[in-house]
Amino acid sequence: MAVSIDLRGRLALITGASGELGRVMARTLAQAGADIAVHYHGNAEKAAALVAELQGMGVRSAAFKADVGSLDEVLTMRDAIFAQLGKPDIVVANAVAQIHPWDSVLDESIEDYESQFRSSVLHNVHLAKAFVPAMKERQRGRYIGINTECTMQMHPTQSAYVSGKRGMDGVLRVLAQEVGPDQITVNQVAPGWTISERYRHEGTSGDEAYVAAVPMRRRGSDQEVANAVAFLASDLASFITGCYLPVCGGNVMPRV
Repeated sequence: MAVSIDLRGRLALITGASGELGRVMARTLAQAGADIAVHYHGNAEKAAALVAELQGMGVRSAAFKADVGSLDEVLTMRDAIFAQLGKPDIVVANAVAQIHPWDSVLDESIEDYESQFRSSVLHNVHLAKAFVPAMKERQRGRYIGINTECTMQMHPTQSAYVSGKRGMDGVLRVLAQEVGPDQITVNQVAPGWTISERYRHEGTSGDEAYVAAVPMRRRGSDQEVANAVAFLASDLASFITGCYLPVCGGNVMPRV
């Protein structure tokens, strides 16, 4: 029997879907047959273009605006998704508030720590409260958080970003324990420094030191990250939960 990723008849919500990685994940899940709820916060134009592209691929899609750091807005988004597309079988928590440049613990602003807490920890808490109850009713579901290799590296100046992502990791591992009996899996994909659309246009000069430390001696691509998400969203991963899956060429390796 041939093995394939078949998401036909499934609805996936992807937060931050209008962003570079989000768009690739949306296309990849749509190629596997999933309908896509496109979440965005600020870029309505990109979201609308993505919806049109996905509809052109033959799947149902619509765009939904929300601040994922606000429970009220996430619940409003939930109601709109339920009304327009149905109840998601797959939730991909991808949105994050970007803070640049990073700074030391002594110099990073309190506002940056608060931003990362809202967009990493509360983001996932809000999505779980909004969408997991419907998964529990059906006794199936896939929840996938997009984490980062930085969570294991904890290099200087990463504290605000890492504090949010490590908090996210804790929330999702506990959630995996709590909803496992309902046949809902909760996993995380942790990309490294990924080549996305912007880097393809601007080039990847200046990454020699990073690449030299990666066992596979290259940077990964957004498509490789999306492939991991598609696998975890599928029935092929039906007995995998509580996983933190690095997609970074071995740059970080969880140990036993």
